Order: sequence, then C-alpha cells, then structure tokens
Amino acid sequence: MLQHSSGRVEMVVDIYESADDFRSHDPNAVKIDADAGRGNVEKPIPAQHRGGDTAWSSCNKLTAVCVVLLCVSLFVVSTVMWIKFNKVATENNQLQTSYDNLTKERNQLQTSYNTLKTERDQLQRESDKYLKNLCNLCKQGCFSFKSSFYYVSNEKKSWEESRQDCRDKGADLNIINSRDEQDAISKHISSNGPVWIGLSDRDKEGEWKWVDASPLTIKFWGQWEPNGKEKENCVEVYKTSNSIVWNDKQCSEKRNWICEQHVSP
Repeated sequence: MLQHSSGRVEMVVDIYESADDFRSHDPNAVKIDADAGRGNVEKPIPAQHRGGDTAWSSCNKLTAVCVVLLCVSLFVVSTVMWIKFNKVATENNQLQTSYDNLTKERNQLQTSYNTLKTERDQLQRESDKYLKNLCNLCKQGCFSFKSSFYYVSNEKKSWEESRQDCRDKGADLNIINSRDEQDAISKHISSNGPVWIGLSDRDKEGEWKWVDASPLTIKFWGQWEPNGKEKENCVEVYKTSNSIVWNDKQCSEKRNWICEQHVSP
C-alpha cells in the first residue's frame, strides 16, 4: 500500500519538474501558479502583436509625410495664385487707365466734331446765301474770269449807290489786279459809256485805295489822268479802240457799274 502511494507521489513530482523545464525553455508557455487548482490560467502574449506595433508606427510616419507634402503643395499653389492675381490686377489697372485715356480722347474728339459741325453748318448757310446771290447775278447776265464772277449793270447810279447795289448782291465794285483781268473786263464793256470800278481817294486826296482798303499797285490811267480836279474822287473806266482806261470823276455822277464776286478755290 505504501509502495503504491509513494509511486503516485513520484509521478506528481515528475510532472511538476517537466512543467518547470517547459516554462524555462518557452517564455510563452502556460504558467500555473499555486492556485492552479482553482483554474486561474494566464494566457501568453502572441509575437504577432509586437509586429503590429511596428506597422502602426510606419503608417503614422507615412501619414505625417503626406500631410507635410499636402501643406507644401497648398503653399505653392497659393503662392502661384497670388502672383497670377497680382499680375491680372496690374493688367486690369493698365487697361482701366487706357480706357480712361481713350474715353477722354473720345470726348475731346466729340467736342471737336461738334465744333466742326457747327462751323460746317455756318459755312453751308453762307454758301447757300452766296449761291443765291450768284444766281441773282447770273439771271441778270454775268461773266467769269479765273476765280471771280462779274456783273455789268444796265442802270446808271452814283458811285456810292452803285457800290451798295453790288453789296446787296453779295459782291462789291470791281477791283482790277492785273493786265489780264483788265483785258477780260474790256470785252464786256460797251463803248456807249463809262462804268464805275471800286477805286477812289475819298478818304484822303491823292491816296487811291480799292473798296477792300488795299492800296493801288497797278495802274491803267488814261492820258493826263488822274488830273486832280475838284471832287473827282471816284474812278470810272471807259473803252478805247484797244482796251479800257481809267479816269477820275465826281462820285455823284451817274454811271453804269461793274460788280465782282470773288470765289475761293
């Protein structure tokens, strides 16, 4: 009986020793404490859990790198956009300045246009008046030489009355400026009598001036003329066999007259 009990004890001791040897060689082995009889068992920590910690750390590093790269990208994009915005803003300001300048020039041109239009209308009215007067002259019979129209009257009036008649027609008494003009006029003057021209010394004796106040520069006086007789302050022309000559006469004498209307080229 004793031998059977002592054999059972030796078996238990061998089991405990085997368990101790197993724990000393394998750190992950199951530990059995003094309360093993109550079934308290401590589970081992798997080795794969320690590898998970390393993978999680790598993932965190990768995430941080991505965040940094994203921030750098956002900074670069923001900088580029800011530069482009400033460039566009500068160009916009330049365009606005150009627009303002063009608007100012347009307004100036509009003002000039309005001024020219007013002047044109004024010239048109004067031209219409001139054409009306010219038509009146032509209806009565006139001729032209270079840039002037001439009208020889059929009536007889004093020098002053003759001039007024010409002015009423938009013209004035004839001013002779050249030999060619003198010859052209002579073809339209009859030998029936003299006609008044626009020359006199009424303002100052001996100082002959045309009706436009210009001084006498070319002369076609008849022989012994002007003779300076009393009150002979106006000039008439009469026809000779070759041409016409000038003669001073009293301004109150009744004569035909010749009007001239200059036409600007």
